[in-house]
Amino acid sequence: MNGLLIDALLLGVGATAFMDIVALLQKRLLGIPSLNYAMVGRWLGHLPSGRFIHRPIGNSAQIQAEAPLGWFAHYLIGIAFAMTFLVFVGPDWLARPTLMPALGFGAMTVLAPFLVLQPCLGAGITARKTPQPNVARLRSLVAHSSFGFGLWIAGLGWLL
Repeated sequence: MNGLLIDALLLGVGATAFMDIVALLQKRLLGIPSLNYAMVGRWLGHLPSGRFIHRPIGNSAQIQAEAPLGWFAHYLIGIAFAMTFLVFVGPDWLARPTLMPALGFGAMTVLAPFLVLQPCLGAGITARKTPQPNVARLRSLVAHSSFGFGLWIAGLGWLL
């Protein structure tokens, strides 16, 4: 079990960092804004008071340290996704990482923002309440696919 936790930690941090690098490149090269993780932190900060849904989150009161909380949650979620992936594909995947399972899993993780985060932040299921829902959906899919690609890249690190 300890080996799985360490593998998930390394794989999750690596894949999430890769996702963030892709987002940074998109922002710098294409002018595509990335998710403001402070809003994730704000949402999490309101959970203890029983507030789950915001309309929209930007209109909700700020909470102390919302940006670090959001970034911490972002990486923790990446680690949890990596753990789920490793349980799904089995321990042999790390011995010979292949792209398609990682990419497919990454694409499937887009269900989390589509069905949980976006509705709770006031964007609606699959971002339907945003000004350009299809653009938001495509950006989410690209982000989560880059996480899947990052799983593979991070998995290749075990071979070195």
